[in-house]
Amino acid sequence: MDAAGDQSPEEVYSVWAFPPEPVRARLRGVMAGLRAAHGGPAFEPHATVVGAIRLRRSAAVEALRAAAAGVRPYTARVVGVARGDFFYQCVYLLLEPTPEVVEASDHCCGHFGYERSTPYMPHVSLLYGDLTDEEKEVARKKVEEIDKEICGLQFEISELALYRTDTEDKSLESWELVEICHLERKKAVLYGLQ
Repeated sequence: MDAAGDQSPEEVYSVWAFPPEPVRARLRGVMAGLRAAHGGPAFEPHATVVGAIRLRRSAAVEALRAAAAGVRPYTARVVGVARGDFFYQCVYLLLEPTPEVVEASDHCCGHFGYERSTPYMPHVSLLYGDLTDEEKEVARKKVEEIDKEICGLQFEISELALYRTDTEDKSLESWELVEICHLERKKAVLYGLQ
């Protein structure tokens, strides 16, 4: 169904950048260790590219496909483990805000009509929760104990995913993967001499 004929209700969607599976598996292990110690819901390791925006499903899918068509795979690098001030940024890996990381998000936000209220801070959340500052600091240190080599970790982002993400649902039970787009490398054009 095209967006024009879509009568579905508007829901909240986000665009996530997925690390490759070996990195996701590594991060899932860190995340499981944090949840065992501090609780919190399970979720896929990702960097948010477009924050929560209310759209009809077909419009969100069309925006993802159009955005992904204009983004090439790019490199992300972990520069630190940090703690945030709200539930969805409790403990996270801070990613280096290189031009290609920021431009990928800016490009996608443009397709979704998403305007940030704060500057883009690329990161991969490891733990969602409402913890005290002391608990967050313990969790932050635990990340470095679980995976001593996590800072400096570098990986390629080659998939963007559309998730339905009702931010009122802190259990994440209603969150749903809607679509994944694989980012394509530019095709090399070969010119042969006749």
